[in-house]
Amino acid sequence: MSSIIAKLGVPPAQEGDSLSSEANAALTAPTPTMNLLGQRRADFATLVESLEYAAQGQTGYNFYDAKGNLKAVLSYKDLCINSKILARRLSGLGLTRNSRVALIADTTPEFVELFFACRFAGLVPFAMPVPVNLGSRAIYVQQLKGMLESSGASVAIANPDFIELLDEVVENLGRSELKWSGTPEQLNLLPEADVVLHPNSPDETAYLQFTSGSTRLPRGVVITERALMTNLRGIVCTGLDVRPGDRCASWLPFYHDMGLVGLVLAPLAAQLSVDYLATRDFAVRPLQWLKLISRNRCTIAFSQPFGLKLCTLRARDSDLADLDLSCWRAAGVGAEMIRLDTLQSFSAKFSAAGFNERAFLPCYGLAESTLAVSFPDINQGVKSLRVDAKTLIEKKVAVRVQADGRKFNEFVNCGRPLPGHEIRIVDDADREVPHLAVGSILVKGGSVMKGYFNNAEETARAIRSDGWLDTGDIGFLFEGDLYITGRRTDVIIVNGRNIRAQDVEELAEQQPEVRTREASAFGISNEDGSTSVVLVVECRLASATDRQTLINRLQQMVYMAFGVSCLVELVPPHTLPRTSSGKLSRFAARQGFLKRANMEQSAATVYTVG
Repeated sequence: MSSIIAKLGVPPAQEGDSLSSEANAALTAPTPTMNLLGQRRADFATLVESLEYAAQGQTGYNFYDAKGNLKAVLSYKDLCINSKILARRLSGLGLTRNSRVALIADTTPEFVELFFACRFAGLVPFAMPVPVNLGSRAIYVQQLKGMLESSGASVAIANPDFIELLDEVVENLGRSELKWSGTPEQLNLLPEADVVLHPNSPDETAYLQFTSGSTRLPRGVVITERALMTNLRGIVCTGLDVRPGDRCASWLPFYHDMGLVGLVLAPLAAQLSVDYLATRDFAVRPLQWLKLISRNRCTIAFSQPFGLKLCTLRARDSDLADLDLSCWRAAGVGAEMIRLDTLQSFSAKFSAAGFNERAFLPCYGLAESTLAVSFPDINQGVKSLRVDAKTLIEKKVAVRVQADGRKFNEFVNCGRPLPGHEIRIVDDADREVPHLAVGSILVKGGSVMKGYFNNAEETARAIRSDGWLDTGDIGFLFEGDLYITGRRTDVIIVNGRNIRAQDVEELAEQQPEVRTREASAFGISNEDGSTSVVLVVECRLASATDRQTLINRLQQMVYMAFGVSCLVELVPPHTLPRTSSGKLSRFAARQGFLKRANMEQSAATVYTVG
């Protein structure tokens, strides 16, 4: 396989051969931006069809290390050749069509080759997270075990860095459909089966995408080839208006829907080159991502808001002289709640390096709709709406703030639905509400999932009989544009008041002792049927007096802001559980709090305001 061989300076493989006679110039230069192949913008019936077209050109994927050095190059041509070889090796395992294949998704060429090998072989891949910000080893092993069991996977593959963890999961599976597990190198030693690789059909399952589990346990979203290609066309043609000369850069994990669909599959469907920095390397050296954009003149790059904040915090004035971000025309932002101040701070910091704030592209999407649901117009920049905080809570209506001095919430415009898709906002009685009224967000269109794998009950909850997908998010429409206010499960109802969990968390983060993304708020039910607000905060204070002072201050601020009492628990750093995409999991945080409360009824770190 060329991705492995390129690191050793050996020529890549050709189809049917173990090695290619073609010299490999990889590692001296990445794949080019300009392509001699005429551009097609995701107008394919299946993912494999899109790869076979892209393989006729010169573009592809490029992988960089933490220092910004090019470490592996995988052209679409080599990806196509290598994936077919691997597909025949997988076929030799005697798997039935549509069997599931689990891949621990590190940011490597091998993962991409295996993903496409599955599709060539008629198998269904799914990406499992790497152990980054996932808490203890035991929690991570349990997470992988749940994915393997719920998917009924026949094959599981991890690179050498993670094979020990995978082996531990496999040993704990008990009764399982698993037939083979190992590393890409071990798979590469298996013989190729003498089989015909049959084309995929648009109605076949392309892959499973496990939800991140921010508010509940992860579930396997079934995405068909038709839904995938519909979403890719929407992203490429409408959302990004991709054109010749575009190039992408990404640090997003391959196991997250925005990383996989948005920055692996969408560029391929438009034959664009992509430059990758591993997520863990980005976390240590976030400016390397910006340097890639600057050096390779990348025009499209997406981030979660916390990634932009990390860049802003780490950048010194001396760093800006080495950056030229004027090439960056589509700075996509999504995957979690978008705060305007995060975008403004990034723009203020990097405008000196040529960043144009009009490049910001706040968008909305979810795995259950493949990825993208809505985009604003390209080159529009960020638009937002300030609404009265009290009216939003008490009447579920977004009333625009007209006078200074009023408490307000500010929400970012996430644009309009992709062509062929619709958005509705409904109340608790499932009645469509007028613009500016806050309610549940429903989505309908060709990108919507087929359902959750082997989970008819959850599928019925999510997809209505008329085809509308209940996203679980809440928001409102204004002048046809979508504004997200939160997740329905993240709204804490206390004495009839709707309190957004993120509002409580943001209040805590205003304290100097509390860092961003280190506070989690949720509601718990009391024995009398009432609901209490709980705030769990990661804390580095050692003094009991300082800890008590912080607790008292947090309780007072929550009471003043929302008129409710609050339970506050201080926990050590790195205690709060996170999803596979790095977001705090309020669902798991609540479970952890209840478990600790049951074990230690008189825990000294929990205090109640009367």
